[in-house]
Amino acid sequence: MSVVHARADEGLPEQPEVLLVDDDEVNLLLTALALRERGFRITEASSGELALKLLRQRSFDLVVLDAMMPGLDGFDTCRTLRRMPSFENMPVLMLTGLDDDASITKAYNAGATDFFVKATQWSLLEGRLRYLLRASRTRIELERSRAELTRAQDLARMGSFQSRRQLGFQLAPEALRVFGFGPLDAVSMRSLLRMVPAEARRKLSDDLHKALRHMSPVTTDVPAVLLDGRERIIHVEAEPEFNEHGRASAYRGIVQDVTDRRQAEDEIRRLANFDSLTGLPNRRQLILRAERALEHAKRLQHQFALLLIDLDRFKVINDTLGHGAGDELLLQVGRRLVACVRHSDLVLDGSVESAGARSHRALEAVGRLGGDEFVALLPEVGGDPDAERVAQRVLEELREPFLVSGQECFVTASVGVAIYPRDGSSVVDLLRNADVAMYSVKNQGKNASAVYNPMLAGQGREKLELETALHKAIEREELVLHYQPQIDVQAGRVAKVEALMRWQRQGRLVPPGEFIPLAEDTGLIAPMSQWALREAARQARVWKDAFGFDDAIAVNMPSRLFERTDLVEQIHEYATQSGVPHRMIHLEITEDSLMKDLQAVIPSLHRLKDIGVEISIDDFGMGYSSLSYLSQLPISELKIDRSFVRELDLASKSTAVVTAIIALARALGLRVVAEGVETDRQLRVLERLGCTMMQGFKFSRALPAAELQRWIVQNEALLSGRADDSGVPRLVNG
Repeated sequence: MSVVHARADEGLPEQPEVLLVDDDEVNLLLTALALRERGFRITEASSGELALKLLRQRSFDLVVLDAMMPGLDGFDTCRTLRRMPSFENMPVLMLTGLDDDASITKAYNAGATDFFVKATQWSLLEGRLRYLLRASRTRIELERSRAELTRAQDLARMGSFQSRRQLGFQLAPEALRVFGFGPLDAVSMRSLLRMVPAEARRKLSDDLHKALRHMSPVTTDVPAVLLDGRERIIHVEAEPEFNEHGRASAYRGIVQDVTDRRQAEDEIRRLANFDSLTGLPNRRQLILRAERALEHAKRLQHQFALLLIDLDRFKVINDTLGHGAGDELLLQVGRRLVACVRHSDLVLDGSVESAGARSHRALEAVGRLGGDEFVALLPEVGGDPDAERVAQRVLEELREPFLVSGQECFVTASVGVAIYPRDGSSVVDLLRNADVAMYSVKNQGKNASAVYNPMLAGQGREKLELETALHKAIEREELVLHYQPQIDVQAGRVAKVEALMRWQRQGRLVPPGEFIPLAEDTGLIAPMSQWALREAARQARVWKDAFGFDDAIAVNMPSRLFERTDLVEQIHEYATQSGVPHRMIHLEITEDSLMKDLQAVIPSLHRLKDIGVEISIDDFGMGYSSLSYLSQLPISELKIDRSFVRELDLASKSTAVVTAIIALARALGLRVVAEGVETDRQLRVLERLGCTMMQGFKFSRALPAAELQRWIVQNEALLSGRADDSGVPRLVNG
């Protein structure tokens, strides 16, 4: 066989199975012998009836039929074969001693794939048979590709369409399904436009007419109400086609239902600005509004106030009734606080009103700063009495009992007030001074309010002492690292370890929530993080020698450290000194920190990737990441914030956001890790959604190095065995 034929026959059976049917024993014998010599496996049948029987019992690659036979001739045999299940596309070659047009037409009408006039030109017959096999293989591959494309379009809720001057507007069956129609429905452009709400329809019509005039591409998202009443967002893309004379002859494009994606993106965007529990503006949104209010106050020369509201007995209720009850209480508190702040509390000035500048009033807000701390922003006040009036209303409203988990409970608040411009010229100054005023209330018995004055600053001496002690913590070797394992539940192994900083001060372990914010405010976070990197590299070597540890230790890094030009050199130095590869040091940066200083940290991220250091985005979903930036950053991992994991299967929105984050990670080729996994339910839901990398109290709390080493050794067999029938690891918790 020539090289050309060999290439053409790639993918074909080495010895094609042929059913040869002929009532003439001599012809049957000669033809079978010739084809066997040419590499075919031949099964012989002397009648149409026998051929059909064999076809029901065995599979063949093609059938060669003699046209003229007694009883069931070749034409009738072919017709019967075509009616049998799975034989609609079987290659059938009709052998005939007649070469008249009527016989040829009759063969094709009977369902034959091709015909061949009986002769002893065996090489020609072989060529015809191999051509039929290649054509059959090509058809099967095309049908498979078409089926895969159709399936992909169904999964993506996508379909194609075309618009030609002669043929009009045509939707492919997949596109019809996008709009809720059946494959045989006749759908016009007019009927589709009727699905679009009137206002959007006018804009769409204008865009389409403009595109037609200029023969330009069309890309747009269109709201549509389907026949069953569902509201969907349809993405439309189309481009013009031109004929050989350069004239536009058609438009071809696609339509795609992007509703779920848009809803998930909107939800992520909403959660970037609003607290997921209370629905109130979060820290980021509050600071943005406060900065805008400050700009208005400067320009219009009026005052505005910040009220910092901290609940007094929340920890007691949270610890006694549980986190669920605590969340319910925070939700109720948020509702009451919103009712306490009304536009009637704003001072109206006739001269300003006449100037027509009142847009700043829309900045009024109550938001959750974090934990049990809230902020009320009053964009315009006349002075202390206006702000104090709102503060007193807050206190009175909170003194009323709350019904939480079927139990009546009471909670009070301490309120600190700071007023621009007297108490600060920036939002940071105002928040700090409101915090000073609030803590003065705490120190004097709580359940009251105070307006900031400079005398209160002296009460911050304790905080200053804490700051001084923190400065000396590194040189006194008071800082320690605790380690929490990250589990690959599918592989049944520890995939990574996260290093978490603790402070041993005066005989007690200071939790990070008490000193990390202070370290960030004072800039101490940079040398503390450098120490953590060096210590993590040293510990990696200790574990490597002790029990063959070969995974990474992740260290949380502030964005300001990524801005340092010597960060890569420092990591190289720490890894070299400890004798561990760079890949064993893994860095984490929170989403908010990353996006805040994105342009400043990008160069360091690329240099770190070049030396093998991987980067994770921590607390993903709490901030707002530009998807265009996210796709270009040299990151390896997204860590889903614990607030979403906690609400899995309890709040549909949290489940939707987690699903969207996992899908986003897959699309970008990133690993995804769920933080704060505490229950079997959360583990199972995450596995069902496709997230198998997890971290949380379900597996282990953060442990000192020696205790974690024992934990890993104790749980190694259990992790690899997934010890119970439910598929949930039963671990020796640390």
